[in-house]
Amino acid sequence: MGKTAAITIDRMVTEDLDQVLVIENASFTMPWSRNLFLSEFRNKPVSLMLVALAEGAAREVMGYVVCWVFVDELHVLDLATRPDVRRSGIARQLVIAALAMGYSWGARKAFLEVRESNRPAFKLYASLGFAQTQIREEYYDQPIENAVVMMLSTDRFRALLSASVEGWKM
Repeated sequence: MGKTAAITIDRMVTEDLDQVLVIENASFTMPWSRNLFLSEFRNKPVSLMLVALAEGAAREVMGYVVCWVFVDELHVLDLATRPDVRRSGIARQLVIAALAMGYSWGARKAFLEVRESNRPAFKLYASLGFAQTQIREEYYDQPIENAVVMMLSTDRFRALLSASVEGWKM
């Protein structure tokens, strides 16, 4: 992995959407629409949306994560970083921050799907302790591709937060 980027993690606000959509469109063959992101803002009891901001005065979005937290589960729905800052640790920091906030909301395990061909994402999630649980055949479109379902167990969830988040207590 490259040098770890100096960032600040904050809640996503609607003013971040133009920058988020640029990253989204550069990252996915079937990107989320503005309306889909806006619906997540209205889904406050469940939706957790974070951005990674560059150090400095301007609110410059370097990446983002969107998750749902319900009952004791966190589901990572969307995660991306700007192409020019990939492999700098931003996605890792976003996932850890989402897990920490999700834990405070009651999440004790986490799930996600990743394209079978997305080796960098698969490697990131595995390094965080996520384990493959199943394959969803032809889950993705454009191109049609299988999804690898991954889960972070309760024990791995707690271990990751204990090792990664300063001052975090179980």
